[in-house]
Amino acid sequence: MLQQNESPYIAHVFVCTNDRGGERKSCADNDSQLVKEQLKKAVDGKGWKGKVRVSTSGCMGVCAQGANVMIYPQKLWFSEVSPDDVEAIASAIERIMEKI
Repeated sequence: MLQQNESPYIAHVFVCTNDRGGERKSCADNDSQLVKEQLKKAVDGKGWKGKVRVSTSGCMGVCAQGANVMIYPQKLWFSEVSPDDVEAIASAIERIMEKI
């Protein structure tokens, strides 16, 4: 039976890892899988596990601007993300965590 629940996370980070195999631009072209792995390490390193969740996402519909990362429920969306941007995204998460 359907159950509606409140998210257990303060922030849920979705990293698009969609890969079109070179047929068209996709988030995977900007090493989005590595972005996800590095974000998970940053979350673990800050002690946010259980409060911040990093998940793989499928296509968000803006592949030309990929890689894309969304943070909910804060409605933050980062485009053209590469592994070099992980620290900036982790800083945004830290600002969220400071508000709680």
